[in-house]
Amino acid sequence: MDAQTRPTRPLATRVVDALAYAAVRVAICVIQSLPRPACERFARTWSDFLANRVKIRRRVVRDNLRIAFPDWSAQQCRDVARGMWEHLLLMVIEIAHAPRVIHKTTWRKYLRIHGMEEMVRTLWLDRPKVILSGHFGNFELAAYLFGVFGFRVFSVARELDNPLLDDFVTAFRESRGQRILPKKGSSPDVAVVLAENGALGLLGDQAAGPRGCWVDFFGRPASVHKAIGVFALSSQAPLIVCSATRRGGRLFDYDLRVEGLADPAEGGVETADLRAVSQWYTALLEQAIRRAPPQYWWVHRRWRGQPAQATVSRSAA
Repeated sequence: MDAQTRPTRPLATRVVDALAYAAVRVAICVIQSLPRPACERFARTWSDFLANRVKIRRRVVRDNLRIAFPDWSAQQCRDVARGMWEHLLLMVIEIAHAPRVIHKTTWRKYLRIHGMEEMVRTLWLDRPKVILSGHFGNFELAAYLFGVFGFRVFSVARELDNPLLDDFVTAFRESRGQRILPKKGSSPDVAVVLAENGALGLLGDQAAGPRGCWVDFFGRPASVHKAIGVFALSSQAPLIVCSATRRGGRLFDYDLRVEGLADPAEGGVETADLRAVSQWYTALLEQAIRRAPPQYWWVHRRWRGQPAQATVSRSAA
């Protein structure tokens, strides 16, 4: 949504937005001025503060970890919670440094791609494509890299409440060719992208409420948005599930991995219907998260509500 179509916000809100924007820009400038080893030490130091002193959404994080890993000790949960905050801080640092670090001639220094041939071959198909990831690893950097590689991806993303910050983040996301479609009201644009055999980027681990498609995620029912499966199945678009996982806790040291690929045109069991494809990609995201639990956003309330009994019965039939 551009400035001409955004609703006018109250003066007090605009002032708060401007102050927040200024603070973020100053923080980004400071981060960009520091050497990367100093940034890594900063992330490790402040992750403990955020996890155990400020206790931001600590109950949500601990509850989610107990659901996902019921056999873990309290210490294991605390360690992963601290690791999650370190990962999130490193993500911010990488986003700040990425335009100066990641280029067509330098990406091989920082990235190993697993399944590159399969990914490139699919992205070059003269058919619509759906690229799926989750709030895991550095998904922002992964989308940025697709642009560096020369692939134009149209990603659906929720707008930030602060329009100044939203414009700033969108500028980063689109700086290498990615295009951002607002989550609200983007269906017509998505239809055009798929009709023109474009590549659509989506996050597949957002809670969709009681009207979503219910799947198994870490052994408990969780809802996902039906639109993801509908987009892939209705347009017969190959669905690529990928992840960008940090190695060794270092900045710009990643595995970009194709977790799985399903093509509705081939008629496999994973694309038999909406629930099958939703469960397929959810299982792949869970598999990736289990490899590196601290790199998942446990701050989200991923398990909310329960499916209606009638829905469960029909799905099981």
